[in-house]
Amino acid sequence: MIIYSNHKNNSPHRKRDKSLGLPELIAIALGGMVGGGIFTVLGLSVAMIGVFTPVAIMIGGFIALMAAYSYIKLGVYYKDEGATYSFYKKIFPDSPFAASLIGWWVIFGYISTMALYAYTFASYAISGFSFGEIEWARKLVAGGVILLFTLINLWSVKGMGKIEDLMVYSKLIILVVISFVLINNSQTTLPVMLQGNEDVSMLSILLVASITFVAYEGFQLVINAVNEMEQPEKNIPKAIYSSIFLAVLIYVVIAIGAILAIPLDDIVQNKEYALAAGAENVLGHWGSDLVIMGALLATSSAISGTVFGASRQMAIIARDGYFPAIIGRKINRIPVFAIVSMSLMAFCLVLLGSLELILEFGSVTFLLVSLLMAYANFKVRHLTQSSPFITIVSFIGLLLGTILIMYYEFIHQPEQMLFIAGLYLLLTLGAWGYSWSKTHHLGNH
Repeated sequence: MIIYSNHKNNSPHRKRDKSLGLPELIAIALGGMVGGGIFTVLGLSVAMIGVFTPVAIMIGGFIALMAAYSYIKLGVYYKDEGATYSFYKKIFPDSPFAASLIGWWVIFGYISTMALYAYTFASYAISGFSFGEIEWARKLVAGGVILLFTLINLWSVKGMGKIEDLMVYSKLIILVVISFVLINNSQTTLPVMLQGNEDVSMLSILLVASITFVAYEGFQLVINAVNEMEQPEKNIPKAIYSSIFLAVLIYVVIAIGAILAIPLDDIVQNKEYALAAGAENVLGHWGSDLVIMGALLATSSAISGTVFGASRQMAIIARDGYFPAIIGRKINRIPVFAIVSMSLMAFCLVLLGSLELILEFGSVTFLLVSLLMAYANFKVRHLTQSSPFITIVSFIGLLLGTILIMYYEFIHQPEQMLFIAGLYLLLTLGAWGYSWSKTHHLGNH
């Protein structure tokens, strides 16, 4: 039997310092999205569909809006910083494994995006040096930036929020300048470029929208901050919808500028730091420096925002018995052990995985979890006052995206698909082990 909660706010009822207003919340969401985002996926997208990359970006943004609908409805109804995990725990109270599984998937999805952002930061940071192509050098720099933002998040909520504001809004100004300069130095026009790309199919465009979907991962971090925000009923939807719209706008404008100003071969050849390499060829050294500064700010704020939101969710899951108990402990309301655990595992992923593997694992995870959120929202649509039509359309769109990315992996990179499947198997076994242990423990009392 499924029992639904009658209380919208199931968080502990105690007075909190509401440190985060709408600007900080938009900054956290944008920080989570515009990080690995355009700086990581541009080269891959251009290699597959060329000049149609902005179209794939817009489709990805539309799918993200559909996914956001269920997150917002559930977030406003439950007001729980455990977000995805807590929603499942409350909607399916008789299935500890379901809550544990989605909790493990979500947290390790965030860990993979932290690794992605850190790797991208390192690629841009040392791209101008003679040792820029040395893999271990990139990985050490990636570890250093993870450590830096671990310490910042351990410092204070207010401090993190203000630093996030500064980084996100500074990088937005830089990205606008980059876009303007690239478009102003365009070497061709879109109609001319389209003439050589008539053979690109709609299926290929949808495929790229799915593979690069991780570029929109991050908007749900807003819900993890519900205990530190003002007016969640108004600020959750405002922050999430605004941040997705701004992310789409930024991605599309930069993609158009890059395609018009930088030869496509250069973008494809330098996938890991495509914008910096291309900008140097077109604009000279100052152009490259500007792009690198934008990339460093973007990836830095993405790491910070992800650590902030996801560590709070991990602490909730741990306190419920699905991760080691120590991870759930807080010191001065900051989940210190969750922050440190996530950062260590992200660095391990950086050491073990390739950029492309981390990117695709993140996209698959985000699609699957968003799909499960749409299903959960449909289940309690009478409580969240959700439109059945929008929820079903969202579910179908996310399902198609998941099928497309798995199809691509199966056809083009079966070994990588097996590796990703192996990761999911390990996560599923871990989730099952903790849920069984908790159920067994309760049964003995």
